[in-house]
Amino acid sequence: MKSRGGICGVDEAGRGPLAGPVFAACVVLDPAQPIEGLADSKLLSPAQRQRLAGLIHERAIAWAVAQATVEEIDSLNILRAGMLAMQRAVERLTLEPGEVLVDGNCCPSLRFPVRAVVGGDRSVPEISAASILAKTARDAFMVELHRLYPNYGFDRHKGYPTPEHIEALQRYGVSPVHRRSFAPVRALCSIPD
Repeated sequence: MKSRGGICGVDEAGRGPLAGPVFAACVVLDPAQPIEGLADSKLLSPAQRQRLAGLIHERAIAWAVAQATVEEIDSLNILRAGMLAMQRAVERLTLEPGEVLVDGNCCPSLRFPVRAVVGGDRSVPEISAASILAKTARDAFMVELHRLYPNYGFDRHKGYPTPEHIEALQRYGVSPVHRRSFAPVRALCSIPD
């Protein structure tokens, strides 16, 4: 692994959904190739996120995406699983960052200097970029899950607890990709046949 220094931004996507993995991404931006329009992924349209993700892939010095599975979410809890996904993303980098900045108030265990930044996805470009990559990767994964489990509408709500999703859960039951540790899913799992 090359040592390049620089700031590595880290963020996750998918803490709130009832289904699918939690994703994390990390990005080391290139100061010589700035990317206009970086922002918290939740503030961007899907088209804006896709366009910016392409620019991040092209212009960043380094980036990586990782996930923690539904099984890991259910066994560890969503916070720890999110930290695990972040740790995995940083470990996949092809260079050693000088400092890792993580969105939120918790940090994964890393071998690099790491600091939490509350609201970092809106104030630190590297974290904004990571937010965008995590969100676009997770959304694409949920579209793939929709092909396997078309009854649930994953391509539309991405696993979040929308009325449509709750209705599908009640109608079709719990799929293998649902998080059984989350209350709405757990409630359905405990209903006797």
